[in-house]
Amino acid sequence: MSDSSSMTFEQRREAGRAMRLDTPRISLADLVDRPTHYDPIGELIAQGEDRVQSLLPIRYARMLESPFAFYRGAALLMADDLSRGTSTTLDVQICGDAHLSNFGVFSSPERQLVFDVNDFDETEIGPFEWDVKRLVTSLAIASEQLGHRASQQENIAAAAAHEYRTAMADFSLMSRLEVWYATLDLASAMKELRGFFSSPERVRIDDIFRRVKSKGPESAFTRVVVYENGIPKFVNRPPHFMALTSNGDSHLGREDVDEIVTNYVTTLSSDRQALLRQFEIRDVARHVVGVGSVGTECLAVLLVGRTEHDLLLLQIKEAQTSVVTRARGLTSTFEPGDRVVRGQRMMQATPDVLLGWHTLEQKVPRRSFYVRQLYDDKASIDFSALDEPLLIAYARVCAWTLARAHARSGRSAEIAGYLGKNRRFDEAMASFALQYQKRNESDFHAMRDAVQQGRLRVHA
Repeated sequence: MSDSSSMTFEQRREAGRAMRLDTPRISLADLVDRPTHYDPIGELIAQGEDRVQSLLPIRYARMLESPFAFYRGAALLMADDLSRGTSTTLDVQICGDAHLSNFGVFSSPERQLVFDVNDFDETEIGPFEWDVKRLVTSLAIASEQLGHRASQQENIAAAAAHEYRTAMADFSLMSRLEVWYATLDLASAMKELRGFFSSPERVRIDDIFRRVKSKGPESAFTRVVVYENGIPKFVNRPPHFMALTSNGDSHLGREDVDEIVTNYVTTLSSDRQALLRQFEIRDVARHVVGVGSVGTECLAVLLVGRTEHDLLLLQIKEAQTSVVTRARGLTSTFEPGDRVVRGQRMMQATPDVLLGWHTLEQKVPRRSFYVRQLYDDKASIDFSALDEPLLIAYARVCAWTLARAHARSGRSAEIAGYLGKNRRFDEAMASFALQYQKRNESDFHAMRDAVQQGRLRVHA
């Protein structure tokens, strides 16, 4: 059943060690210069060509809020940069956009709050270190934005890399099933963070997660759903929620929504299919969220079950070619929506029970979508509430979670063997993070210049 079943654990770990000869760990610190005529703003403009054009000014405005916001929207640029640099051949299912804001809390099928990676638009098979670099760089950028010195930024990035390395070593010693069922519930995350701090700091930790826990689906429904003559509908709150007909350049109509919801159900297990067929659509709205994905089709669907107060909210989100696939010059073997669903099911310990996908094959060009619950106790932490010690602790939680997600691909022994027991990998990741933080800031200022020059239009 396994292509490595003939290899012992020691053989797999030794194979990982041997990879250091071709790809020394210190070489992962290198940030290769871009081609002379590389235009980062041009790349972002090209990425938006097949998106909803009226939404792109919103995307650009959100990216210009800060260097970190720009980084969130510039996964394509980083994938391009990583593709030109040194990479290992230790491919696993990667997130493709593993920055710190793409980790968060949501409900498991058992309604337990868990902490995990929560965005998979760019998921693909790729080198494990691409995700690690994306994470540690996001930490360096967040640290710089909080006013930390370069030495503090380096310390935070190195702490995350260290946690990833030691966690992967631990996962490599676990059985396959132990890795598969490993989760980090909210209580464990709180315990992990509390362990580093004095009593006053622990109160702050509790407060951070208490705010996360307080945001359940019921409170989310009251914010986005109103009743008119007893019938529920979405609030009109541009640009977050807008009527589907209010955007003339949309690629989707109500009939497309009906097709997606009707047919995506076939990608679910039989019991989930039975559950979804007990609901019917009441309303649809355009839903503009995030940064990097703004401009792709994203819709919120309101369904009712037994009564008009028995609500279910689904999100239909367009999936396109991942930045990882594009940067590596490869072709995915799966429809984009299928790719996202496969990646999420592989990397998340407790994926959404209503996660599925559908492709509108009659569209020109054809468009692929994945569907998930819109609100499922989902919440992420605002890093601006974290000082240096708290950011380090949060970085460790994210790094452990990323290592567990990667370990599910079955190559933990090889990766652990490659990473080793000393700090060379940690130092390489920290060095890369500081270099890329500067490149990201340069790109951020280039985008500002592009707006001033009239090359980009932003939403006021």
